[in-house]
Amino acid sequence: MTVRLGTRGSALALAQAGLVRDAIAMLGEHCELVTVTTVGDVSKASLAQIGGTGVFAGALRTALTAGDVDLVVHSLKDLPIAPAPGLVVAGIPQREDARDALCARDGLGLQALPPGAVVGTGSPRRVAQLLDRRPDLQVVDLRGNVDTRLRQVRDGHLDAVVLSRAGLARLGRLDAVTEVLPLDAWPTAAGQGALALEVREADADPATGLGRIVEALTDPAAADGAIAERRVLGLLEAGCAAPIGVASEVGATHAVLWASVHRPGGRERLDRRRAVDYPAGGRAAALIAAAEDLTRELLDAGAARLAPLGAAS
Repeated sequence: MTVRLGTRGSALALAQAGLVRDAIAMLGEHCELVTVTTVGDVSKASLAQIGGTGVFAGALRTALTAGDVDLVVHSLKDLPIAPAPGLVVAGIPQREDARDALCARDGLGLQALPPGAVVGTGSPRRVAQLLDRRPDLQVVDLRGNVDTRLRQVRDGHLDAVVLSRAGLARLGRLDAVTEVLPLDAWPTAAGQGALALEVREADADPATGLGRIVEALTDPAAADGAIAERRVLGLLEAGCAAPIGVASEVGATHAVLWASVHRPGGRERLDRRRAVDYPAGGRAAALIAAAEDLTRELLDAGAARLAPLGAAS
């Protein structure tokens, strides 16, 4: 069979889709990439203004629903929590490093940046995390692909940018990283570093050709961790403008979940950590239970007082 794989046209999206295409080829199936233009690719406005991360998913989902493609690949962190009617995220492949990375001039780390340094990011979460740790920084809104953002530092317009390490790795740009920010102190976007494979519900059955392919590409540990992280967002009813970090490390017998809820613009935050031990075969349920417990702790501690909750996207 030939799988028509829908993807955005950015360099990073094409690199990610290329990984999926190559994995499908390793299964003995032919795969062709179909590029779909999204609102997020053409608009220069901030993500919060144009509808948040969901603007990247909408056109891909429309193409999938219309039958123009058979399968789409998303960055999971860009996928809204609410499912699309008639579609299902059927697979999550092996996950890249989920951490954020600072890319600064002169090889500087976060604490070594000079007072008043100008740092670019398009993420409300990263804005709050930066200003929590360095309230003297000037944090500016930043759009554009990875190369465009790195060029802002290289050309001297910015002192640093914060990007996903996973995206830099997939583009072969880890040389630009000056500091990798640890998950325990700097939880990232839920699902960061993971890819989501979305299909029509009728094609999700592993007994079908496409369902079998997606199942073969799925890493159960990556899926369980990412699903638990997104469970926290869903229970918090956190929209795209909410500065919330959620991360996990999933091992063979135990895992750790971290979450942080920030006041927009920094200055105040709640941090919670939950260690998880699970019996053999019980990882997914144990992680979901831990995510629910962690979320209750955050809400009981006043998370809704800090962040704009009740507007899940």
